[in-house]
Amino acid sequence: MKWLMVTRFCRILIVALLLALGAPTTAQDSGPDAPLPTPAAPVTAVPIPRPLPVQTLTQGRATLELFFAEMPQGSTGVLRVMGDGLAGARARFLDEMIEFFAVEGDGFYAFIAPSMEQSARDYSLDVFTWYADNTRETINTQVSVTVGKFIRQEVTLGPDKAYLVDPEIERNELAHLESVFSTVTPQQLWDSKGFELPIPGGTLTSPFGAFRNFNQSMQTRHTGWDLRAPLGQPILASASGTVAYTGFMDIRGNLIIIDHGWGVFSTYCHFAQIHVTRGQTISEGQVLGTVGNTGRTSGPHFHWEIAVNGVFVDAEQFLLIWKPGAGT
Repeated sequence: MKWLMVTRFCRILIVALLLALGAPTTAQDSGPDAPLPTPAAPVTAVPIPRPLPVQTLTQGRATLELFFAEMPQGSTGVLRVMGDGLAGARARFLDEMIEFFAVEGDGFYAFIAPSMEQSARDYSLDVFTWYADNTRETINTQVSVTVGKFIRQEVTLGPDKAYLVDPEIERNELAHLESVFSTVTPQQLWDSKGFELPIPGGTLTSPFGAFRNFNQSMQTRHTGWDLRAPLGQPILASASGTVAYTGFMDIRGNLIIIDHGWGVFSTYCHFAQIHVTRGQTISEGQVLGTVGNTGRTSGPHFHWEIAVNGVFVDAEQFLLIWKPGAGT
């Protein structure tokens, strides 16, 4: 069993290294007849061993653990706080208050996530703890946000969808999504299987965070990853949770949003058919619908996003980090 865990961990490291060394890719939505993009290595999530904390800080009875050394733009980091009699905790990071959530017998956990556009520098992280006896303690430290490895892409839409190259449409859609992401479920809804790709063994193509120039007239950012997928390909839930939204949006077309708890949401876009309804409980690997060509696309297209605390993050990086309640 120990040998199997080591083997799985090595596979994760190899995949991450291959992705880091892979050539930049072009947009999947560059047209159904365009040459296929150079893919990154296929990503397959496996049970992730619990890592040792990179940094540990103690103030009074409270101990804070950080499971990352630095945070590239658009990445996600895990925090843990523990202490005798600890009743709760919150963190202040990038002028936002972030809740910690209790894991029975294992302290309190939170995710922090700088956006893909956050300036690269050191930022204050303040963790406020309180206890059953009404005492309070604060731990202060610094988090280094570093520059993400983002590429540039030229994307061309045909005349039938060129009207979607409109900053106002994009702003309205992002505001709609923000309203969905603003509801934080305090329960952890993913199970021990953790998170997987929505297409098992799928190939990631157009990357998260890319600077995109649509029809040489509008600059925007790619908020998720594209996966190579033909029309009608079944799309699976990345992890268990509850359907927070189904419907149509101008850019994302027919889409589904799943609430995984703790402020984590996954978004699946451009469906031809949707097979689930709002409020439905979803299991990891459950079929959500099929790949289509709805929304701001120029061909059959699957776009996948992860949002943490209302911020779009690198879904591939989120897939590969250890998360409480998942892995080993």
